[in-house]
Amino acid sequence: MDGDQLLEAVAADTTAGELARAARHSLPPGTACPNCGTPLAGAWCHACGQRAEKYDRSIGRLVVEALEGLTHADGRIWRTLGRLIVKPGQLTRDYLDGHRAPQIPPFRMFLVVLLAVFFAGSWNFESNEVHFKVAPADSFIAADPKDRAAFKEAADAMKAKPSARWLVERSEAAIAHPEKLLTSMEHWSHQFAILMLPIAAVILSLLFAFKRGVHVFDHLIFAMHSLAFQGLLLTAVFVSGVWLVGTAWLLLLAPVHLFVHMRGTYRTSVLGTLLRMFLLFVGSWAGFVFLMLALLFVGVATLH
Repeated sequence: MDGDQLLEAVAADTTAGELARAARHSLPPGTACPNCGTPLAGAWCHACGQRAEKYDRSIGRLVVEALEGLTHADGRIWRTLGRLIVKPGQLTRDYLDGHRAPQIPPFRMFLVVLLAVFFAGSWNFESNEVHFKVAPADSFIAADPKDRAAFKEAADAMKAKPSARWLVERSEAAIAHPEKLLTSMEHWSHQFAILMLPIAAVILSLLFAFKRGVHVFDHLIFAMHSLAFQGLLLTAVFVSGVWLVGTAWLLLLAPVHLFVHMRGTYRTSVLGTLLRMFLLFVGSWAGFVFLMLALLFVGVATLH
């Protein structure tokens, strides 16, 4: 399947979730619509289009509706997350085989977990007083006066070239204002994190190039589920690290989960799974380094 089919699948899951939620909270058929008074025949009024819900004036109901509106997932999110942790291969296989109604869309889950990772990480760093600093400009330039002169001469020579002038000027601005550079990079980090999905899908496509019946769509779903679990694990480490010391050992669960997930989804042998895990690890680190360099470039380019 291509990207359009993936979007259609996500839209179908979203619609199914909304219909299930509406049916659960709907007024009985024949009841007058609270908005226009037309007798109801379903979950929505066919005359004015308002959802035919019975509004329970309670704080608890308001909180539940707020959570449902935030996730658009009702109770499916807890069932999906539970299966993602315990039976990841079966969860992905069910989605690929068409059993999608009981679980939330993978991309939506990935985005929710991604937000949780950034929030938990920020909370952890603030609680533990962890601060990132860029070295001062002097550390980038040799201490020897002759070397400083040579550095300045090379920079001036590059500025003389129109093709390199912009890069030199932006780099000098980044060195002079490191805090602004970090702020710019943080602003773009959320968007760049999503790029791990296509990178993982490309790597998986190469690793399973000769396996029949497997498509890029399958790799995207696997990547969404797998990265969502890794995000949950990282979130748990960040949150627990606010009160406890040495919780980073939980990250050792990552390769164990990946092994179970990959073998359960693709039905590969133990040796084949381990080999592909190693290659995926190498490729993912290469992709991560590339994204960090790209993030640094964009941070420098958008520095204000």
